Amino acid sequence: MKKNFLTMLLALALCSSTFAQWKPAGDKIKTSWGEQLDPKNVLPEYPRPIMERSDWKNLNGLWKYAITKKGTPAPAAYQGDILVPFAVESSLSGVGKMINEKEELWYQRTFDVPSNWRGKQVLLHFGAVDWKAEVWVNDVKVGEHTGGFTPFYFDITSVLNKGNNDLVVKVWDPSDRGEQPRGKQIANPHGIWYTPVTGIWQTVWLEPVAAQYIANLKTTPNIDNNSVKVEVAANTTSADKVEVKVFDGKNLVAKGAALNGVPVELAMPANAKLWSPDSPFLYNMEVTLYKDGKAIDQVKSYTAMRKYSIRKGPNGITRLQLNNKDYFQFGPLDQGWWPDGLYTAPTDEALVYDLKKTKDFGYNMVRKHVKVEPARWYTHCDQLGLIVWQDMPNGGPSPQWQARNYFNGTEVIRSAASEANYRKEWKEIIDCLYSYPSIAVWVPFNEAWGQFKTPEIVAWTKEYDPSRLVNPASGGNHYTCGDILDLHHYPGPNMFLYDPRRATVLGEYGGIGLVVEGNTWVNDKKNWGYVKFNTSDEVTNEYIKYGRHLLELIQKGFSAAVYTQTTDVEGEINGLLTYDRKVIKMDEAKIREINQKICNSLNK
Repeated sequence: MKKNFLTMLLALALCSSTFAQWKPAGDKIKTSWGEQLDPKNVLPEYPRPIMERSDWKNLNGLWKYAITKKGTPAPAAYQGDILVPFAVESSLSGVGKMINEKEELWYQRTFDVPSNWRGKQVLLHFGAVDWKAEVWVNDVKVGEHTGGFTPFYFDITSVLNKGNNDLVVKVWDPSDRGEQPRGKQIANPHGIWYTPVTGIWQTVWLEPVAAQYIANLKTTPNIDNNSVKVEVAANTTSADKVEVKVFDGKNLVAKGAALNGVPVELAMPANAKLWSPDSPFLYNMEVTLYKDGKAIDQVKSYTAMRKYSIRKGPNGITRLQLNNKDYFQFGPLDQGWWPDGLYTAPTDEALVYDLKKTKDFGYNMVRKHVKVEPARWYTHCDQLGLIVWQDMPNGGPSPQWQARNYFNGTEVIRSAASEANYRKEWKEIIDCLYSYPSIAVWVPFNEAWGQFKTPEIVAWTKEYDPSRLVNPASGGNHYTCGDILDLHHYPGPNMFLYDPRRATVLGEYGGIGLVVEGNTWVNDKKNWGYVKFNTSDEVTNEYIKYGRHLLELIQKGFSAAVYTQTTDVEGEINGLLTYDRKVIKMDEAKIREINQKICNSLNK
């Protein structure tokens, strides 16, 4: 007993010493959340609230890491500690090192499995790893995954030990030197291109499940016939029934069941509550899987009654609609970058902060720009009432960009690998985000970045998810397909093309720059915005001027607008907030007033 006690004290001392050694890397600006980060309690929240089980184990925290030459064996010794889930290039990883396409990143840690999980299957989840991940548990390769933006998991039950288990992850990420979707990552960050993100950048976690379990939910509301369809995918076809219950608070309002993988169709109450930014009501759901009459798995979820569509009005203008009513969608370009965590917000409080400020500023929408966020971000949008336009992260070669007219140039031809990477990851993104009520628009391309086979990609996207709108290419290249014609114009609003058959929107404008001393990422001389001013009052007045012009253009046919941007990002200083989120650059009350006029411009 005394020996065990001394062993425990030694282990605690070593653990405390390890955590004490961790500190953020580099000397760049940091958020207040990053400055106060506890390495023993990193992103502790349940990572997938749209399909939640009660029991799980978080594997975030300090792991060992090594950087090796590509293609060499696993390292015999590791080079130091890395704080997961922050990318190796980030400050909060504690490493802050760049990796090239000729290198690989290795991670290692041990874990144990709670004794009360005995008899359960154990799933090892990764929220996202950029880009190619290979995983070993106890020297057995349990799987691999490509794609930097989507979750994946492996059943590791058969290789587990009773005590400590060894987990090793190898990552290869060529950044802009590869043929994979990468968003704005580039080996030589400058201008609108940012620091690469390599490796694990979302929560890693364990989850116990039954031998037969619910693998995925696909929820589709229909306000026109007052129903909800729930497709429940299990890891097996041998379970005999799935049951879905829908609750308004604690009150059961709908119930249904189905066999053999058939979707559960639920009739909602006649007075079903509709979701909107002004009233973001969510119904709770409980989904149960049965075998031989016994419940073997259950998850908690949620849904919302809402509809996104377009419709031509009596004046001949085609408008975006929410719940069968014209609704002007207005919000910021949200890139989701952090000075200390890069792709990864330091805390959940930080993650939701940008969204709460977006609501405070009076917006009703947010465009998630060439990045996919962790699952909790989309749940926050659902709860707060923010419509989401979801971009596909760009990558691959680009054709000539023809922004001011319909494309008549030569289409780019991607390699077979590049095209396969795009199609695989775009499908995975839609699959993992499908059930979030806030997502209204899929955006396959942005400003011709990696744009190819546009009509074909748009047709596939529309067929794969007919419940949402498709914006073919925000800012062009323009084709007469999809639901939206999306123009970009900086700095002020302008309408230089119009399509009476689709909704015409201003997908980007603004970019009003202001340097806030002490809150910038790079030397002031290298900072830039589309226009630059010297005071908050000047920036506010310019913003309001653009807003008044936008109100005029709405009457001429614009159905949505996106202002650039939520925050500064690295060398860009055109955010509503500084990159470290410590300064609001404009007069918030005045911004909210003009934004509310814009959002309510089509209300009758």
